[in-house]
Amino acid sequence: MINRLLPIVFLWLLIDIYFFQAVHTAAVPLDSTLSYIIYATYWLFEATLISFILLIAFTGKLKAGNSKNIHWAIGLMVLSLIPKLIASPLLLLEDVGRLISAGINLLTGDAGYLFTGRRNIISLMVLGISSIPFFSIVYGMIKGKYDYTVRKVTLTFKNLPKAFDGFKITQLSDIHAGSFDNEKAVEKGIDLVNQQNSDVILFTGDLVNNQASELDRWIGTFSRLNAPLGKYSVLGNHDYGDYIHWENKTDKINNLIRLKEIQRKIGFKLLLNEHIEIKKDGHSISLIGVENWGNRGFHQYGDLNKALSNVEEENFKILLSHDPSHWEAETLVHPKSIQLTLSGHTHGMQFGIELPWFKWSIIKYIYPQWAGLYEKSEKYLYVNRGFGFLAFPGRVGIKPEITVITLKKG
Repeated sequence: MINRLLPIVFLWLLIDIYFFQAVHTAAVPLDSTLSYIIYATYWLFEATLISFILLIAFTGKLKAGNSKNIHWAIGLMVLSLIPKLIASPLLLLEDVGRLISAGINLLTGDAGYLFTGRRNIISLMVLGISSIPFFSIVYGMIKGKYDYTVRKVTLTFKNLPKAFDGFKITQLSDIHAGSFDNEKAVEKGIDLVNQQNSDVILFTGDLVNNQASELDRWIGTFSRLNAPLGKYSVLGNHDYGDYIHWENKTDKINNLIRLKEIQRKIGFKLLLNEHIEIKKDGHSISLIGVENWGNRGFHQYGDLNKALSNVEEENFKILLSHDPSHWEAETLVHPKSIQLTLSGHTHGMQFGIELPWFKWSIIKYIYPQWAGLYEKSEKYLYVNRGFGFLAFPGRVGIKPEITVITLKKG
């Protein structure tokens, strides 16, 4: 861990030194005492962040099992580096101009002005630009990660049984219980889920970061989730404990067994490559759940054929599959038509821009279906942005989501 961290810290310091030029230039016109206070504050802040990360690394606390330590280390790095990386291109552009100007001066023999100084206005612009992501990240780490948003979608299907016209589904995904650090905020999120008065609650995986023990303090909280026709779930890639070191295989197996037991305590019916029939007024729909199935190196525990065994072709089907890449890879082309697939996994990267007419996150270049509703050949996929958070302990522009889907016959 230390060997991997030191090159990152070295690069971090180089970025700090480069960005400090903007701080220095902007502070020059100020009173000398105030300038020195600004310089000292800048370097004290950066030194504190780096020292904290090195301290927890050297004391052995920066390990996969210590989710919160890792999250805060990542969060502090993001807080320091992202604003600088966003604003520094303007500083770099100024340097290109200065270099060109110096070359012209050299060629014309005007050696007295070989390399011009930085302009105060450019440095002020750089600081102004960097302040926007800086304070956005601060907000995202304190408040944004618990700013739960209800997103409502209505979908119309020709073959929906009449009894299910108006059927309401609340979808949750990617809870990542080991990341939570504010019990009251999570409780409010659960209250918001229950206020939707949906017929069923469907959870699409990643209840924990790595270990079942992360749920111990949250069993009572998530047991409060209420839906008259049941609560159903599947496993996500993080639920298997694949990303931490176990002393032996038995410990890993027992961890998964315990996670399944806790799901039952919470009240979830866990679907493991299987299906159930949800019945209402003499009609039914098929709810199918597969274990995690992913591309790009993720495990493919899911078995869609097994889960669909004995499901009639004419049945209306809803599939729970954690990873949205499963939709295009298998679901869309499966001979048994699946009308609606619910997924999560991407978190919307927890970083992005969402406006009524525009949404963007860098995760879209990895997952074409990364947030919200998608449709192909009258088959729908909804990708939930996640209830929790992982790695970066915050959300910037991509709010935690509670999805409410209303099914209509038409």
